[in-house]
Amino acid sequence: MRTAAPSSPPDLLARAAHPRVIRWTHWLNVPILAVMVWSGLRIYWANDVYAAGIGSWEVFGFFPDGFYSALGLERRLAKGIAFHLNTGWLFVLNGAVYVAYLLGTRQWRHLVPDRHDARDAVDVVLHDVHLRADAPPHGRYNAAQKIAYTGVLLLAFLIVGTGFAIYKPTQLSLLTGLFGGYETARLIHFWTTIGFSAFVALHLVQVARSGIGNLMSMVTGFEYSAAPDDQSTGERRPEDVSS
Repeated sequence: MRTAAPSSPPDLLARAAHPRVIRWTHWLNVPILAVMVWSGLRIYWANDVYAAGIGSWEVFGFFPDGFYSALGLERRLAKGIAFHLNTGWLFVLNGAVYVAYLLGTRQWRHLVPDRHDARDAVDVVLHDVHLRADAPPHGRYNAAQKIAYTGVLLLAFLIVGTGFAIYKPTQLSLLTGLFGGYETARLIHFWTTIGFSAFVALHLVQVARSGIGNLMSMVTGFEYSAAPDDQSTGERRPEDVSS
């Protein structure tokens, strides 16, 4: 099925940017991740064990008591567990649809880094911080984006895997053992969640830097850019996008 692009101003060309499945799974993750983090913090409050320190002297704790009190997280552990487990299945299902689409349509070829991307990613970062005049050429995603998006996908697999390991440590003892036992699996789950949250924060900063057009392309599926007049008709034509 092909859907005509929305009408664009006469001096702009609409280019297909993001297929519908990519957009839907992307936006569904917004409320899913919000609930997962909220409920996960409520669970962590009940056993807030991770901190930096020397011996018994704690130098740094991730979340002080005031943090939990301000967000109303210092009670209702059972509610947090119920929301976390049920929403976790939505996260798994949404992620499975996304991965299946990448594999089925071979869109993964635009996403997985190649052997040149590590070097090009440095140039992308230098360009972003205004230490390099020109960004290296790229396809749908630049080198830094490909590394980041592939990395966060691997983090998601770790989050799900360790989540199951600490949810059913006896029934899934082989999986729990693969992660080094319950305590190690819980530690990995905690740090991968921190890493995932850091990616989301950085992603929001980059979206803000890139402007409203980049954000709207994830809503409409199209990017708009100036284009020369069509040689045969003198008109500028929007492209179609496959859905």
